Amino acid sequence: MSTTRAAPEPTTRRPPPARSRRLIWRDRLHRFDVRYVPYLLIAPFFLLFFVFGLFPMIFNGVVALRHWRLDDPTLTGWAGFENFSRLFSDGDFGNALYNTFGIFLLSTVPQLLLALVIASMLNRRLRAQTWWRVSVLLPYITPITASTLVFNVFFSRDLGMANWALGLIGIGTETPIDWRADKLHSWLAIATMVNWKWIGYNALLYLAAMQSIPRDVYEASALDGAGPWRQLWRITVPMIRPVVIFTVVLSTIGGLQLFTEPMLFELNAQTARGGAGGEWQTVAQLVYKVGWKDLNLGYAAAMSWALFLIILLVAALNTMLTNRLSGGRK
Repeated sequence: MSTTRAAPEPTTRRPPPARSRRLIWRDRLHRFDVRYVPYLLIAPFFLLFFVFGLFPMIFNGVVALRHWRLDDPTLTGWAGFENFSRLFSDGDFGNALYNTFGIFLLSTVPQLLLALVIASMLNRRLRAQTWWRVSVLLPYITPITASTLVFNVFFSRDLGMANWALGLIGIGTETPIDWRADKLHSWLAIATMVNWKWIGYNALLYLAAMQSIPRDVYEASALDGAGPWRQLWRITVPMIRPVVIFTVVLSTIGGLQLFTEPMLFELNAQTARGGAGGEWQTVAQLVYKVGWKDLNLGYAAAMSWALFLIILLVAALNTMLTNRLSGGRK
C-alpha cells in the first residue's frame, strides 16, 4: 500500500513588527548621519571656494596667457608667456614692486615687534585688564576706509597733525613735510596706517598663545635673574612659535597685496597712479590700473600671477627665518 505525501503549503513571510522597522530605519539614519552628513555640512564651503576661489584663479591663469584688451575686442589670441616676459622690462612693474616691498618692510617688521611687546604687557597683572585688552582691538574693528580718510587729514602738508607734532620737537619747522612728495615719507605714512590697524589684532593673537604658557616657567626664570625683556625673547617667543609663524605668513600676504591704504592716500584715487610719479604705487594698484584703466586684462592677469608667486616665495622664506630665529630646528 503506497502512501502519498501532501505537498507542503507555501510559507508566507510575515512582515516585521512595527518596532523592528523603526529600529531598522533608525540604524540606517545613524549610518547616513555618520558617513554622509559631515560631507554635506562642509560641501557649501567647497562649492563657494570653487565658484569664487578656484575657478577665478584658473580662469585668470588662462587670461594671462592670452591677448585680452577690452578696448579692442579684435585683439585676441594666444600669447603664451609673452605677458610674463614683458614684466622683466617693465619699469612701472619694477617701481611698483619696489614700493610694495618698501612699504611691506616698514609696516610688517615694526607691526609684529610692537604686537609682541604689547601682548607681553597685557599678559601681566594690570588694573582694568579687560578694558586694555578690548581697547587694543578698536583700530581693527574701525572701517579701513574711514581710518584711511582720517589719516589723509592727519598727514596733510599744511594743516596735518603729523607735521604739528614733529614741529614740537623741531622737525619741519621751516618747511612742512609733504608726505606725498617722495617715496620715503609716503611709505612712512602708509606704513603708519597699516601698523595702526593691525598691531592690536596681532597682539591679541599673541596674548591668546601666551595664556597657555605656565606661570611656573616665568617664576623659575625670574629666580635665575631673567628680566622681562629676556623672558620675552628666550621663553615667550619660542613657546608661541606656531602663532608667530602664522602672523608672519598673514602679514606677508596682506602686506604684499596692499591696496586700500595707498589707493585712498592719493588725492585723486581714480587715477591709481600712487602719486604724481608713482611714489607709492603698489603692485595691486598697478594691476587695477592696467586691467581696469588701461583695459589690458591679459597683462594685468600676468601681473597678478607674478605677485602670487612672489607672495609664495616671500612667505616661505619668512616662515623659515621665523622658525629658526624663534628656536625651531627645521
